[in-house]
Amino acid sequence: MITAKELTPINKKIICKALKRSLLISLWFVFLTFPIMVIKVNPIERTVSWRWGNIAYVAIGSFVISLLAKAWLVRKERAAAAKTAACPTRASIFHNILQRPGCRYPLAALLLGVALAFPHLFSTYQANIMTTALMYIVLGLGLNIVVGVAGLLDLGYVAFYAIGAYSYALLNLHFHLGFWAALPIGGLLAALFGVLLGFPVLRLRGDYLAIVTLGFGEIIRLILENWNAFSKGPSGISNIPRPGFFGLEMSLDQAMIYMYYLMIGLVLLAIFVVNRLQHSRLGRAWLALREDEIACQAMGIDKTRIKLTAFALGAFWAGLIGVIFAAKTTFVNPASFTFMESAIILAIVVLGGMGSIIGVICGALILILLPEYLRALSEYRMLAFGAILVAMMIFKPEGLIAGVRRTYCFQGRKSTAALQDDE
Repeated sequence: MITAKELTPINKKIICKALKRSLLISLWFVFLTFPIMVIKVNPIERTVSWRWGNIAYVAIGSFVISLLAKAWLVRKERAAAAKTAACPTRASIFHNILQRPGCRYPLAALLLGVALAFPHLFSTYQANIMTTALMYIVLGLGLNIVVGVAGLLDLGYVAFYAIGAYSYALLNLHFHLGFWAALPIGGLLAALFGVLLGFPVLRLRGDYLAIVTLGFGEIIRLILENWNAFSKGPSGISNIPRPGFFGLEMSLDQAMIYMYYLMIGLVLLAIFVVNRLQHSRLGRAWLALREDEIACQAMGIDKTRIKLTAFALGAFWAGLIGVIFAAKTTFVNPASFTFMESAIILAIVVLGGMGSIIGVICGALILILLPEYLRALSEYRMLAFGAILVAMMIFKPEGLIAGVRRTYCFQGRKSTAALQDDE
């Protein structure tokens, strides 16, 4: 509790400012949610219901939550300042656990066991949703190479996803290639287009790079939509075969479970490869490029090569998942590869934590699974989803599990290594 003596003029000013800000936030929430929370239209009976009581709940709830959030953020800033002055270890609890082999390996074995048993514990519908989430994990890991590690803002990542999907669809349509033959081809074609995109944007950074990559993604989508002789246009390509297993005939449920286990293997492979890349010489070059491009070039690092490598490797994973998407849905059309897909994948990287593999996995599971499991809220589903995302970005602006890097704090004649959040 704060006593009267502790309420100095500065503290009173801060409290008054927080109250005014919370009041404005509550009024803004009332304005934004008014059409959803107050007005209810019945198109069958042609009546309009006005639920004025909901306004009070929204106003009071947003006001209290805003005050609590402000108090929590102030406390967090003070604690962070004290820790920074003392230079302790600032790694998250997840990284501290993973640094201990006694905790890391049993936890990994437990998670793998749960993942393998998941299709047998839940319905095929749940396994299908989880397969989609696993696909977005790999997409997030691929984009994490470009955006999170190399620092190159790519808003057209869905183009490589589309290239992989249409590679399998067209190769199967014209040359009758199977899934396993088309899988590496789709990844390599996407990597080739990643290099072709990388060459024109070598000198671009920041917003300009984002605009060019966004344009590239839209160009690919428009080509697929309007070139009817090549891609069948808006009608798309159907009857794409699912992956086989030594010629065995599988029912729909068995095929979904097989696809789930296939994605488990691909996720494990992607985690291993991306982790090794981040800790390799190439990964350190990407990090140097992200931190300071001029200093990176001054240290003798070939900026052109590492940029093209980042685009190619990131696009490769998107191409693989594109092939799997085409096999999973057995149908592709340009409407599946809009800018919204790129935005969702980028949100996974940013929300999970830039450069963090664990963060990307958590971000993908939250962003893909949460809308499905909020269906019980009916018309409030997306409103609750947006509120959860806003709250997460307020309380964890660096991401759910931020990437870490090794820094050194010198205390007199002694030096101690500390893991700090990569902010």
